[in-house]
Amino acid sequence: MPAGVMTAPRLAPPSALPRPLKNMTSTTGLSLGLNHGSDGQREASQTADSELLKTKGKDDDYESRSGSDNLEGGSCEEQDAEPPRKKRYHRHTPRQIQEMEMLFKECPHPDDKQRQELSRELGLSPRQVKFWFQNRRTQVKTQQERSDNSVLRMENDNLRAENVLMHEAFKKISCPSCGGPATVGEMTFDEQQLRVENARLKDELDRVSAIAAKYLGRPIPPYSSYQPQISSLPLDLATSASYGSTLLPSALVQGRSLTDSASRPGSFSDAEKPLVVELAVTAMEELLHMCQPDETSWMPSIDGPKDILNYEEYIRQYFRALGAKPFGLKTEATRETGIVMMNGISLVEILMDSARWMEMFPCIISRAFTVDVLSTGVAGNRNGALQLMYSELQVLSPLVPTREFYFLRYCKQHVEGVWAVVDVSVDVLRDNPPPSLMRCRRRPSGYLIQDMPNGYSKVTVLDHVEYDDRAVNNMYRALVNSGMAFGAQRWLATLQCQCERLASLLATNVSTRELGVIPTANGRRSMLKLAQRMSNNFCAGVSASTMHTWTTLSGTGENDVRVMTRKSENNPGEPYGIVLSAATSLWLPVMPQRVFQFLRDESVRSEWDILSNGGIVQEMAHIAKGQDPGNSVSLLKVNALNSSTCNMLILQESSIDVSGSLVVYAPVDIPAMNIVMQGGDPGCVSLLPSGFAILPDGPERLTLQSESGIDISRTGGSLLTVAFQILVSNTPSAKLSLESVATVNNLISCTVQKIKAALNCEHI
Repeated sequence: MPAGVMTAPRLAPPSALPRPLKNMTSTTGLSLGLNHGSDGQREASQTADSELLKTKGKDDDYESRSGSDNLEGGSCEEQDAEPPRKKRYHRHTPRQIQEMEMLFKECPHPDDKQRQELSRELGLSPRQVKFWFQNRRTQVKTQQERSDNSVLRMENDNLRAENVLMHEAFKKISCPSCGGPATVGEMTFDEQQLRVENARLKDELDRVSAIAAKYLGRPIPPYSSYQPQISSLPLDLATSASYGSTLLPSALVQGRSLTDSASRPGSFSDAEKPLVVELAVTAMEELLHMCQPDETSWMPSIDGPKDILNYEEYIRQYFRALGAKPFGLKTEATRETGIVMMNGISLVEILMDSARWMEMFPCIISRAFTVDVLSTGVAGNRNGALQLMYSELQVLSPLVPTREFYFLRYCKQHVEGVWAVVDVSVDVLRDNPPPSLMRCRRRPSGYLIQDMPNGYSKVTVLDHVEYDDRAVNNMYRALVNSGMAFGAQRWLATLQCQCERLASLLATNVSTRELGVIPTANGRRSMLKLAQRMSNNFCAGVSASTMHTWTTLSGTGENDVRVMTRKSENNPGEPYGIVLSAATSLWLPVMPQRVFQFLRDESVRSEWDILSNGGIVQEMAHIAKGQDPGNSVSLLKVNALNSSTCNMLILQESSIDVSGSLVVYAPVDIPAMNIVMQGGDPGCVSLLPSGFAILPDGPERLTLQSESGIDISRTGGSLLTVAFQILVSNTPSAKLSLESVATVNNLISCTVQKIKAALNCEHI
């Protein structure tokens, strides 16, 4: 078992946007292979494709061969211009390769300043560093091409197998009129043309029916309801089934029926593509108007400086996109504008990449992936990119259900330095969406990004959803209904905080005084990476995600302790075995800022942390990762009572913004942390994070009834979630014992009571 990982038997676990945008017009900018585009659009698309091929060829010529052996001399183009000469090779040392690999993971294209600094640290010339990065990029590119070729080869094999199955099915087709054979080879040319025309007319009918249903507000019966049912496989099934084949994974193509294909959000047919484009363009137009400061759909709030949505005016102007609000759902519309420490193009790239988008918002997004890419945009950037995505949004508490969306994400550059990225749910394109998608849907929402001269961006975030709050616990309902749990304020605050953290991670001009006990800048970077992994793992295991199954251990009120177990077998950076997660959420009549400062203060940690066992806790290292002093990473040393020796190290990260705060920590192995502080790979440290999520209880005064029947009026309080992750067995196949569950229940209950006592809240 890795040292520093908590185990149950030992009972020692861690306790403004510019006015000129008003007159802008938007065009689709999409290239989806549609038949309704103009000749000019097709020529522009072909020109963009040819330019992309030329650029790709240039990039391929520029990259040199891969490998850790670096050729001293010019690049490939320079070598062609010079006369032949004897080549001299230099083999890098393992340390040089490790340092350059670490920088390559963060920045594959380092600038001159970064290359100069790296060359000084490693004893290499800037030319050697430059060519090593060229070679490494070529190697990664080659590996990716091999992987893509392998995937394409598998899809090709699947399509061949499907083709064989279709041919076999054609041989068994019988004529619906006479019952005789009707194979393709026995049909006349006129019969084949009639069947093709029949398939085209059916697609046209489906398209018109969808448009009619959209404006009539009720579904139109499909074409199949007007036709007799035929038990055998009809010929036009092959034509209909092929429409979605490029939009689904190859593993889903074989054996699927037309009904299954139509029910999946990713299976857009050619007849549906015009509707998809129309929905994306309409959503983009709505986003641009709704982000304007003088938009009439917003009106001042009587409770504060924030604007609120005038729903009647909004529906009058923007009914076209998704129609009226479904019965039983509530409306949540928020808008925020702020300055972000990142340029517009980099921010757009993060938003259009589901993995990087999820990594940028780990406390909000529990799951996200791209279902299908309908357009990659023009050559060289994301202008016109359109893709279908899935996301599951969370609040860090088991008491708040997650929100699931299948949505279109459309990116467009309107003028130089101004980008917009819009999201809109696709349930309007489906007659029978999944039940989970009926609980909430996303109206046109997104980001309006304007570059600033200093490399920053001015970002306006619009979040507009319709949701069902009946499953939200009463303790969190005021927070959710105020828009503070999922709204624009939280998105923008998290983005600003994460951009500051990223800038701190990539910083190279760090003073010796700021490093403290950390010997090098690489050690500082490794500690920040380890802390980021720790916090991301904490956020992933706290919410009521559909991937989790929480079990209530005790009580029937709001302060229940909930647990879940999972097997940790192939998770890098985690111990091997069975991990038990325990969490509870409670309300405290204390301001969130005070709770945050108390929990992150190492001088009073012994008042609540059972792990410290009453010992003295000192801060060994401190790394600031933002302008707010509360955003930091610390390495804490726990000394036992009456002893000067270090018995334990704790890695702690604290984060705070206007939407909430986090304090996450984990005991760490001392030898492994020494490697990390020397600049080693943070993946060598195995840890299980625990910690606290602190949220405001909402802007409104809330009156609840306690278990004793007494009304409790709360205002200005905090919603605190306490969560532990503990290794209860080294064997993934072992059964969870009742003793381990009881130990965890006692641990989290004891921690909560100590926190209440320290904050003078024992009566709550």
